[in-house]
Amino acid sequence: MAPVERQPGEWESPITSQLITSATKRLGAVSFAPNGALLWLEGRPSEKGRQVLVRRPANGGAAEDVTPPPASGLNVRTRVQEYGGGEYVLGPGAVYFSNFADQRLYVQQLPESGGPPSEPRPLTAADSKQRFADGDVDATRNRLVCVVEDHSVEGEAKTTVGAVDLASGEVTALVQGADFYACPRTSPDGTKLAWVSWQHPNMPWDDTELWVADVAPDGSLSGQRKVAGGADTSVVLPQWGPDGSLFFVSDAPDGWWNLWVLPPRSDKARRLLPMAAEFAAPLWVFGQKPFHVLCDGRILAVFSDPKAAGSTLALIDPASGGLTRLDTPFTSYSGPTLAVHESPDGGVRVAAAAGSALQPAAIALLEAASLDALAGSKAADWQLVQLSAATPVDPGFLSEPRAIEFPTEDGLTAYMNVYPPQNKDFVSPPGALPPLLVKIHGGPTSQASTAFSLGLQYWTSRGFAIADVNYGGSTGYGRAFRKRLAGRWGVVDVDDCCNAAKYLAEQGLVDPQRLCIDGGSAGGYTTLASLAFRDVFSAGASHYGVADLELLARDTHKFESRYLDGLIGPYPEAKQVYQERSPLHALDGFKAPVAFFQGLEDEVVPPNQAQVMYDALREKGLTTALVMFEGEQHGFRQAANIRQALDGELYFYGKALGFSPLMPPDFPGMDIANIVCQAEGMPLPLLKSFLSYRGDGKVA
Repeated sequence: MAPVERQPGEWESPITSQLITSATKRLGAVSFAPNGALLWLEGRPSEKGRQVLVRRPANGGAAEDVTPPPASGLNVRTRVQEYGGGEYVLGPGAVYFSNFADQRLYVQQLPESGGPPSEPRPLTAADSKQRFADGDVDATRNRLVCVVEDHSVEGEAKTTVGAVDLASGEVTALVQGADFYACPRTSPDGTKLAWVSWQHPNMPWDDTELWVADVAPDGSLSGQRKVAGGADTSVVLPQWGPDGSLFFVSDAPDGWWNLWVLPPRSDKARRLLPMAAEFAAPLWVFGQKPFHVLCDGRILAVFSDPKAAGSTLALIDPASGGLTRLDTPFTSYSGPTLAVHESPDGGVRVAAAAGSALQPAAIALLEAASLDALAGSKAADWQLVQLSAATPVDPGFLSEPRAIEFPTEDGLTAYMNVYPPQNKDFVSPPGALPPLLVKIHGGPTSQASTAFSLGLQYWTSRGFAIADVNYGGSTGYGRAFRKRLAGRWGVVDVDDCCNAAKYLAEQGLVDPQRLCIDGGSAGGYTTLASLAFRDVFSAGASHYGVADLELLARDTHKFESRYLDGLIGPYPEAKQVYQERSPLHALDGFKAPVAFFQGLEDEVVPPNQAQVMYDALREKGLTTALVMFEGEQHGFRQAANIRQALDGELYFYGKALGFSPLMPPDFPGMDIANIVCQAEGMPLPLLKSFLSYRGDGKVA
């Protein structure tokens, strides 16, 4: 059947908010138990965002929940540094995990025979006000070495590397004095401990240090020494090799996160394979494992090459410096984290939460008879053992991204992934260009991913074009690109996002009169700043975004409390700059409609910022809306709220730009202040389309 002509924005799509929340799980944190059982975490919007540990037996039987049902109140999630990660760790015959509600460590027995898991029991004290993450089991001493964040002290939380006795639950500080710690790892023979530390005002992608200490039989440390890192160097993710070598990722000396090794009994580390590529992602969350040292010394690793879309899985031979790209069907790896299990007979199993631009994320498993067989594996050898999306989507509704490098300020270029409208049932009327939605990733030290996203396809299947921008300051392009944002947040990112939209409009790919922008967290700030300081966009939506930089500097959690020193300047010394770049202090610059979506329990971006901004714009007479979600923090996890935020943004754009999207029957509606007749003042082509088409596609 021939596609129906209908105005972009009004196309009907099977990719609904209901599908996204009911059929989609967040998959990640894969690992293998010693007996070969495969475990992972599932985030379930249908259970109010609860994270559940799932196990697939080593013999390949059906997967089962390890975490008891929702009535138990258990949710495998930590709040260390608020963003969490590293929520659980496997030990011999047991799993140790943080529970979200009380932040205590729990233990749950997992019989080596594969029998049912025991009921979880709390391990740490109920009233300690301590949080735990990124653990490593020291089986020799029956303890868990992990990052401990203590909120019982005055002022900001105290972070240490601590040891939790697995019999008594007693917590002992092993390493302290730095502001932050990550990745405590015990050597295979139990005689050494490695960890990463950094100090305010640095973030883990700025200046960090890698330390090693000797571990006595009683567990005490001595001989602490720095082995890598320092000024202008980000070193992360230490991992011990079978022979006692210490592998890690560092961006010295030329700004790319590459693999390094410190051989046993040596004080001089060397880079394994110099590449203009990244073998790590910014350490926003704990638990990343993008590489694994195999028993023969080779390394299985995920890396991103700025010249290619997505990520690549490869085998690296440290002895020869050779790199072999593996044939897989995937371009994205959640975390990024790899799990590897090597059996005594030489067989190897590799698992990851992986996907591609057109394939939803899944728990993927590769089984090879040997490491050489692994090197020669094919894409068809991977099996999908758990899907993130239960309902497949017809490829006729899926848009494939195209990587575009575009010109921006000062003769530089930036990058974006562009998704054209795609719906096999609808086409635009002759001459009608699609509206554009510019997507701004959070961070801002982060990256726009090419991973499959029903959230993006929701828009493209309704007739929108999407530009997912990697502005200056994004990761994946080396330290120099990352540092473009130093002292210039609210300038470089805004220029790049505006130039991305203008470039696509100049190329005749999108409607210059219907340019929208949205983002969450730091992306919400860039959204608001673009609307306040530039006159490019027709409408925007801020999801838990920043309106007042001063408020963010004064009222946020420890991990990010000095982040803005590098992005803007020290506060209060740079108070004037904070005020000049705060959208809240630039109300006269707002001319386009803007909507706000905010969690009431957000400690990263306090909800009063959205309230103050909404009140000010409403008072000014601009079209605006504010939706507050109870029980939500930084990002939305509950199905009903995810749906309302997504459908609400589409509904808002329809009201703001003059089209009639088809809304789900259970859409609760949305209060929009200062609604005016959108036809007034519209450019002629848009006015004609507004008067000619209704939500049902019929002529009005």
